[in-house]
Amino acid sequence: MLKQIYHIAVRECGILRKNPIYVFCMVIFPIVCILFFTSLMNEGQPIEMPVGVVDLDNTATSRSMIRTLDGFQTSHVVARYPNVNEARQAIQRNQIFAFLYIPKGTTSELLSSRQPKISFYYSSVTLVAGSTLFRDLKTVATLGSAAVGSAKLSAVGKTSREIATSLQPIAVDLHMIGNPWGNYNVYLSTSMLPGVLMIFIFLITPYSIGTELKFKTSQELIRMAGGNIHVAIAGKMLPQLLIFLAMFYGYEFYIFHILQFPHPGGIVPILLAGLLAVLSAQAFGIFAFGLMPSLRMSMSICSLWSVLSFSTSGATYPLFSMSPMIEALAQLFPLRHYYMIYQTSIFNGFPLSDCFWNIGAMIIFIALPMLTINHIKTAMEKYVYIP
Repeated sequence: MLKQIYHIAVRECGILRKNPIYVFCMVIFPIVCILFFTSLMNEGQPIEMPVGVVDLDNTATSRSMIRTLDGFQTSHVVARYPNVNEARQAIQRNQIFAFLYIPKGTTSELLSSRQPKISFYYSSVTLVAGSTLFRDLKTVATLGSAAVGSAKLSAVGKTSREIATSLQPIAVDLHMIGNPWGNYNVYLSTSMLPGVLMIFIFLITPYSIGTELKFKTSQELIRMAGGNIHVAIAGKMLPQLLIFLAMFYGYEFYIFHILQFPHPGGIVPILLAGLLAVLSAQAFGIFAFGLMPSLRMSMSICSLWSVLSFSTSGATYPLFSMSPMIEALAQLFPLRHYYMIYQTSIFNGFPLSDCFWNIGAMIIFIALPMLTINHIKTAMEKYVYIP
């Protein structure tokens, strides 16, 4: 049996070498995607986003607020506008993401404790830019009023401690656990890229089995396996498994060792999660082809399943905030369980026993081909390829 698997694997290596689609989809495209996504967010978070200012007050206090806004890492004041209308048009033309409006008389009203109103407008078409600039603009507005309040309290003889207590009665001690830098690359590349790699596995697996029917070589494959479909599929999938494992482990080495993404869980969960991800994606591709032994239909099922995985993984939007039906259906996607293993044991460092359900679910995915393997044998021996 091992000899038969070896000969089928050698035959499959020849097929992989002759067909350029395998080289592109198994090696070149995954490497391009890994480099593209990790370099796209290599700064960690967006910086120097363009901001405008409408300063009708034009006093030392308003200019100090503008300098403070420009000093933030994520904001860069690129233009000053004479009125709100022109600033609004600049947002609509995508020249700026937000602008600060300081009406005339703001400083005098601050000094006389009449609670002036300043406004900030920001575009939430780009969610990350809008929420980040909202934070900066709100901070500037708070600091502006605090500066005037501090000057007035200091003038009446208050100590610095009394001033701080009066301006900020409750001090917030903020701790970002796991990713203290707020690095979007750590958040997104660790969930998006495994999903992209699994898309290639999902699609290549039924394609490679389906082409046996298309090119009328399926009966030759069964003969080489001595009529044993388990040996035939094992030998055919073995070279692909090794290549995809090399790509997945190469990706994990790149992000965790070279880019130094946090991974307090250690090497064992990383290796286990990568192995389960590749095996479960391959097994689902085999299961889909056995369920519907058609090259076109099985690849369509796998493409749909892999793309939906991004929405149900919970990486960008928490799953418990979705409807109960979607939350239940999300368990049918391997990427969801990979992400749970990643965030539980790799990112947060909890033991693997805390995600035993997710490991068990991925093992169930790996066992799925057993349900349809005989249907694949029937298709290999009797079906005629229909485009």
